[in-house]
Amino acid sequence: MNAIASPGAVPGTLPAALSDEALARESEIAQRAIRGRRRLIIGLRLVVLVVALGGWEIAARMKWIDPFFYSQPSLIWAQIVEWVRDGTSQGSLWMQVAVTLEETVLGFLIGSVAGVIAGILLGRNKLLSDVFSLYIQIANSIPRVVLGSVFVIALGLGMASKVALAVVMVFFVVFGNAFQGVREADKYMIANAQILGASPRQLTTAVVIPSAMSWILASLHVSFGFALVGAVVGEFLGAKEGIGLLIATAQGAFNASGVFAAMIVLAVVALLADFLLTTLEKRLLKWRPAAF
Repeated sequence: MNAIASPGAVPGTLPAALSDEALARESEIAQRAIRGRRRLIIGLRLVVLVVALGGWEIAARMKWIDPFFYSQPSLIWAQIVEWVRDGTSQGSLWMQVAVTLEETVLGFLIGSVAGVIAGILLGRNKLLSDVFSLYIQIANSIPRVVLGSVFVIALGLGMASKVALAVVMVFFVVFGNAFQGVREADKYMIANAQILGASPRQLTTAVVIPSAMSWILASLHVSFGFALVGAVVGEFLGAKEGIGLLIATAQGAFNASGVFAAMIVLAVVALLADFLLTTLEKRLLKWRPAAF
């Protein structure tokens, strides 16, 4: 016996209530699958970490590797606890982190802004690009360690030399992405905007920059790490305080645990910064489909 169709129902289609229920059920199944995959990934990451640290600890205790040169996780943890509780030879651990982070953030902001502006200007102006491209290539080919030594000599052991090196490290990364993003802007969209009477400034602000935003934000993830490297290398070459000086001091004392402990502190700072940048990217690029 045929079911009585509701008035206005299209033959061969499910009732609205039934279709909504099926969609809700499928959505719930998909959400459970996503949560299960996240738990699996977190679990596997923890397994890898435990195996790596456990193998390192066992190898050091069994003398398969020399703990004097390679230390061991338990000694590194003890060093971090000691720094947190008693401070370092240069003062409080948090003060060292704050100094390095301040140098990194300043270098990151200055280098990013300068790189974006230069990339957009040269990307939009063919004459400027042809004139300055050679000089940018020459400057980019100079080893950063050499520049760090020059900055220490010229600017001293204070914060300025570290910020300058961080700026240089960041600038070329952001500039390259901004320049390429501007050059890769949709030519048809630009032509349509010109047909509608958009001025060069409107083209740049409303079409070109939004098109290059993905390139620019992608470079920020890498460039913050470069800024951190620049600040630490500058401190390593010569400084009064900071994580780089902490590493140099530990190296001079043949304290492998101190070197690894400082590296872990830097890794935590870099991961927190990457999380903040990822959150910012998601807010600015809500229109972009999620990656699978």
